[in-house]
Amino acid sequence: MSAPIYRTATLPDVTRMLDWAAKEGWNPGLADALAFHATDPDGLFVAEVEGEIVAAISVVNHSASFAFLGLYICRPAYRGRGIGYALWTHALAHAGGRTVGLDGVPAQQANYAASGFVLTGQTRRYCGELTAPAPTGRAATDQDATAIAQLDQEANGFERPSFLRAWVAQDSTRKTVVLAEAGKITGFATARLCREGCKIGPIVAPDADQALGLAHQAASHLGQTEVIIDVPDHARAFASRLSAHGFEVSFETARMYKGPAPTPGTNLQAIATMELG
Repeated sequence: MSAPIYRTATLPDVTRMLDWAAKEGWNPGLADALAFHATDPDGLFVAEVEGEIVAAISVVNHSASFAFLGLYICRPAYRGRGIGYALWTHALAHAGGRTVGLDGVPAQQANYAASGFVLTGQTRRYCGELTAPAPTGRAATDQDATAIAQLDQEANGFERPSFLRAWVAQDSTRKTVVLAEAGKITGFATARLCREGCKIGPIVAPDADQALGLAHQAASHLGQTEVIIDVPDHARAFASRLSAHGFEVSFETARMYKGPAPTPGTNLQAIATMELG
């Protein structure tokens, strides 16, 4: 076997990475490849062996101080050879001195800890049906961009301008709605069609009831009722609302950071994606 080559992923490579993610049961969005690549075109990586891609990872730089790691996959036939870890090391160099976050699956959490990542909490995936009539809401417009960016920064504790521009862009597979009170935007949510069903995130709202209303609005703008929502463990009231509506937890991940962890706001009710934060 020739020595592996570690390189930056192209947009077609990212599409393949998400196909692998779908086979792993991660259920990516239909248009996630474009959004992920637009966030940081230099922050997605693959390992090649004899011209064949055998492993992948993303370490996207959201800001001058924060990055996020995800999409860490190695094809089964190439595991145990050090290829995945070498790609991991190669990709993490892209983050430089930034804090790096990730949502770790249970099987990998000990490995992440060995690499210096520290547990700060959990993210739980809730799956269920929103059957009640959706509250009245409106779609986000370009004029809402500044307010959405400010709310997102307050919610997550870091800036991610490139990601947010791509993530909240309206198209046939992705809709963003806003919560406006007395002319001021106080919340927003993005719903996107996935390989199966619809995911909603982020959901940024002042309280759990308004978060649930935004989830209804976002899903209705895509004509969906079966939805998936990834909830951080500090959003207990929102998690309780979802449970009361019959939602069930399908799995959970560990939110871990290497470097100083950002402080999320109380208005962060659901994260955008386990792959990019």
